[in-house]
Amino acid sequence: MIARMGALFDPLVRLLLLAILLASLLPVTGEGRAIARLVSDGGVFLLFLLNGLRLPREQVLHGVRNLRYLLPLVLFVFGGMAFASLAASGLAAVQLPASVALGFIFLGVLPSTVQSATAYSSIAGGNISLSVVGAAVLNILGVFITAPLIGLLASSDMPGIDLGGLERIALILLLPFVLGQLFQGWLGPLVSERRKLFGWMDRIVISIAVYVAFSGAVEQGLWTLISLAEWGVLLSLVGAMLAFGFFGAWWLGGLLRLDIPSRVSFLFAGAQKSIAMGAPLASVLFAPEVAGLVLLPVLVYHLLQMVISAPLAARFSRAEG
Repeated sequence: MIARMGALFDPLVRLLLLAILLASLLPVTGEGRAIARLVSDGGVFLLFLLNGLRLPREQVLHGVRNLRYLLPLVLFVFGGMAFASLAASGLAAVQLPASVALGFIFLGVLPSTVQSATAYSSIAGGNISLSVVGAAVLNILGVFITAPLIGLLASSDMPGIDLGGLERIALILLLPFVLGQLFQGWLGPLVSERRKLFGWMDRIVISIAVYVAFSGAVEQGLWTLISLAEWGVLLSLVGAMLAFGFFGAWWLGGLLRLDIPSRVSFLFAGAQKSIAMGAPLASVLFAPEVAGLVLLPVLVYHLLQMVISAPLAARFSRAEG
């Protein structure tokens, strides 16, 4: 119970809830939205520059040799979870708005978290080096393949991707990420020495992206568009995705005959989804009136995965002791 409450009081969770509340009460509209989106884009550029500076290229290059761990992890995150999201999206389309149904596909093709997956793996006695490498590789791949996967899997009757968003991805996500990797040796230590400061910058940028996206959804009538019964459907489908993610990752780790520490790392890297990638990418890829609804499944999944991961990691830790 304490672990679950601790997950709810995570600083990022609190900022996300505040952003949703603020967007519900004071959504940015009209000319203000253009300014807010410009601020959000600038923040996203900075976020992916920092990601490029932080992701450990040397560890990634060293870790890619462990194909027995990494290849199944990549296939599960971008393949297995993607196909599960197609099923969830098909069921969602029956009762939920098309943008929310698209959000399940978006959820399925997102990479894992870096910090959260590594932190919970550490608590649970997992293989830390594999956690770092696995999450880093997934996020590097996510920068390049998440958007094309959405275009490939989304059906023609779903809301279209903002075509300008493809150029924006290159300018706002790929360019700063590549620059960060290029200048990692020079600026990387500076970021590492100020980890707490830049960690808060990450959270604020993500929260701004969520605020701008949800403002568009609120303007479209989010809280009247989805009824209480439909929220029940949404929660049930996200719960099914969580079950598939956590049980599927644990089962696949056993099938691969990974040792327990490696299997624990595979579990958290495979089952978790990154709001740090999801919120900025949605704000860049989708039109403002669509982005907030697309993010709904991702936000619910993110909150619930933390509520699940905290006691799960504690249980693994007790079992190890």
